[in-house]
Formats: sequence, C-alpha cells, structure tokens
Amino acid sequence: MSGAHRYVLFFDLDGTLTEPAPGITACFAHALRALGVQPRAAADLRRFIGPPLREAFAELLGSGDAKVIEEAVRLYRERFASVGLFENAAYPGIERALEELERDLFGLVVVTSKPEVYARRIIEHFGFSRYFSNVYGAELSGERSTKAELVAHALRNESLDARRVCMVGDRKHDIEGARTWGVSTIGVAWGHGTVGELQSAGADAVIATVSDLLGACRARRAGCAFPP
Repeated sequence: MSGAHRYVLFFDLDGTLTEPAPGITACFAHALRALGVQPRAAADLRRFIGPPLREAFAELLGSGDAKVIEEAVRLYRERFASVGLFENAAYPGIERALEELERDLFGLVVVTSKPEVYARRIIEHFGFSRYFSNVYGAELSGERSTKAELVAHALRNESLDARRVCMVGDRKHDIEGARTWGVSTIGVAWGHGTVGELQSAGADAVIATVSDLLGACRARRAGCAFPP
C-alpha cells in the first residue's frame, strides 16, 4: 500500500461492487436439484448472497452433515466456475466512484468471502483491478471464509492499523466482521442487505446510493481516531 494513501477502504464484492444474483441463485438451484432437493424461488435464494457458502447450504439443506454440504459446494462451483461467474453486472456508477476514491488518495482493497481465485477473475473481468491494490478472499477449502477472518488477514498482510481502515459492504457479515477488529464501517443499501440489517449490525453509516459513497468515505476519514 502506497504511503501516499492516508486511509484505506476494504470493499466487499458481491452486492457492493457487482450485482451477482443471476449467477449465484442459478448455481444454488443447480446444486440443490443435483442433490434431489427442490430449490426455492430465485427471489428467496437472494438472501443467501453474502454469507459463506457452506453456511448457506447448511440452512438450504437443513443439514449439518459435512459431506453433504461439501458435495453441494462442489456442485455449486461446478456451474459457477464456467458460467455463473460472469452472470454478473457492475452496479451503475460504481466505476466512477472508484475513480473518485482513487483520485482522493484512498487506498482500495477487496475483502470478500468469495473464493479469492474467483474474486480476482471477476475484478479483472470488470476492469476494476486498476483501482485495487490487492484482493483477499476465502480459500476453496473454506479457510478464511468468515468476514472477521478475512479482515484480520487483510489487516495483517497490508500492515494496516485498523483505525485507518473502513469496511464497505452490504450485509451484516461485513459490518460485524469489521467491527470485531475495530474497523470503521459503511453499509450500502443498494445490495442484498436491508437498512435495518446494516443498522442492527452496528454500521457507522448507511448510504442509499453509489453517488453517496465518496462523501461517506470522506466523513469516515475525517473522523479517523488515528489520523496520519
């Protein structure tokens, strides 16, 4: 991370930078059908976007059987790696917001529960790699799949003080995981979490539109407990 960056933003991926619902819900449905389970409607599957995949399948299957859950994950990824990965779209205005943040000397890092190998491909696909200095995601094995583990990993690898960092995400997992380490948080209401979910999780700020992002990030930096 360049020393010129005074304050660093950790960005969630799904529901924050891109809208992945078509691909993710189709992959959930593919895995469930292959296991002989009638999938829920796509609209009902949307709430499973964001949490770790194994956690989602435990609920969808109503099972704690690790072998069954791992097979569901395998089936999901069977479709996701070749098709579902790109059934995805960048939110309108998000690239312009990233340009503004970069110009304003924020450091930008992706921190997502999605496997890192997929997250990097998505960031490259949308041309976002020019804005982000690094991408942190889960291992395919499930290691570092919770947001708290990922935030800790990113803080350590980037040698960052948590007081100079803000997590930007759309689900309670983003907020709660960041708060575990004293990282400031901005909840975004254009993704898959509700305003109530983000507020209940303890977000320092909740914003409604992408155009609000620069101002909210500037406000968090201005109130930084440990200014440079």
